[in-house]
Amino acid sequence: MDQILLVEDEPSVASFIKKGLDEEGYRVSVAYDGASALQLFDQGHYDLVILDIILPHKSGIEICRSIRKQASAAPSILMLTALGTTENIVNGLDSGADDYLTKPFKFKELLARIRALLRRKTFLAHSADNLLEIADLKLDRNTKTALRAGMEIKLTSTEYRLLEYFLKNQRKVLSRIDLLENVWDINFDMGTNVVDVYVNYLRNKIDKGFGSKLIHTVIGMGYIMKTDS
Repeated sequence: MDQILLVEDEPSVASFIKKGLDEEGYRVSVAYDGASALQLFDQGHYDLVILDIILPHKSGIEICRSIRKQASAAPSILMLTALGTTENIVNGLDSGADDYLTKPFKFKELLARIRALLRRKTFLAHSADNLLEIADLKLDRNTKTALRAGMEIKLTSTEYRLLEYFLKNQRKVLSRIDLLENVWDINFDMGTNVVDVYVNYLRNKIDKGFGSKLIHTVIGMGYIMKTDS
């Protein structure tokens, strides 16, 4: 089920759109201001963001640019706003939006735009299935090779599986149990520190000596792969 983040500061408009999208089978989260939108985005995984431009705290343009600076697997973004001049549209698209729909709008057209964006995202995802990346780190699943800033990184088979799992779950907090079950595929004694040992091995290879960290510790919860920003 596709997940949508709706960022709209007018409660009646947000309620109307959410109700219609819920009925179409989408899962919709709603933010009413820019700060809340970024917080929700950081906490979840979304296939599409519907974004107003004029918002409290942070504008839709700022949010769009922030999302685009993050992982390469960022969602499709649809600007939905009353600002309909050519300059506004160009500004929205240049900030990283995939499409732009002006208010007032017909709900059927909004649905058509959403379906088109999600179809395109699915096509692009399948065509790039064998290349996983974040920032300047790339993992080619065909050749089983990893590059950071153009430099090849030699990995053991376990380090490779661990990096692949991190890259497939960017911006998600992964517990040690998650990693044990999905990387090692067996149930270790929960008292073992094998996860911490291998995360440290991987950090030494992909983070040490580079400008920004990609693997971060979330105290008491596990690890997360994301850019510093």
